[in-house]
Amino acid sequence: MKKITQLTIAIFVNSLLLGCDTYNEDEFKKSAQNMYDRVQTNLKIKGNFCYYLGSVKFPYTDIPPSNEDTQWEGWNKAKLIKTLPLFAEIGLLTRQPVENEERLYHYDLTELGQEYLYSFFNKTPSGYTIYNNAFCYGPIKVIKVIDVSEQTYERGLSGYNETQITVKIYYQVVNTPEWVINNQDKLKALYGLYSVHLPDVTYPETLLYIKGKDGQLYNKSSLYLLMKPSGKLLTDKE
Repeated sequence: MKKITQLTIAIFVNSLLLGCDTYNEDEFKKSAQNMYDRVQTNLKIKGNFCYYLGSVKFPYTDIPPSNEDTQWEGWNKAKLIKTLPLFAEIGLLTRQPVENEERLYHYDLTELGQEYLYSFFNKTPSGYTIYNNAFCYGPIKVIKVIDVSEQTYERGLSGYNETQITVKIYYQVVNTPEWVINNQDKLKALYGLYSVHLPDVTYPETLLYIKGKDGQLYNKSSLYLLMKPSGKLLTDKE
């Protein structure tokens, strides 16, 4: 899963070891489930899969592109011109034309949109606040740990002679909402082929842990997926 924030969680090795070289797969399953659940609680999100809209604060009115836009402003407007109409069509946003302004619209959250919204912000070095919004769904349910392997690297992610533990799991997505199920083609067209996770389907995932010098394991995997709009806008008219 792509990372947007790094969540590092310490896990005591004693609870994950059965013997000198054998890891307790049941304990890894519990640990993984607890981490997925915890990120939802900490971030107050509806699930582990999030569709990123762009930098936007609701209510929002379209701002036309300008020659005075910075590169970042141009990139952000290019995202919003795709994401906002899509989620208005899906039903998570309202969309009303701006009076006497051709092709400009007002957007705001619907009740459904408020339910699935994840808002977060960043501060630039100059002190400017960037407001970000996404719609999140799909809590992960860990079904099974299928493999645990350990390998030591001369040069690892965070230092020399680093021991990494790779945990391969199967998971399912719980409570995929109707607005995702009923708009799969549109979401896949904008966010990618693997952006839709359906109920009762088993998916693979790989988690990475680092064994610290203190003898504990530290999770180095992202526990939610923030999907960026890199494709095209597909509407009901197409």
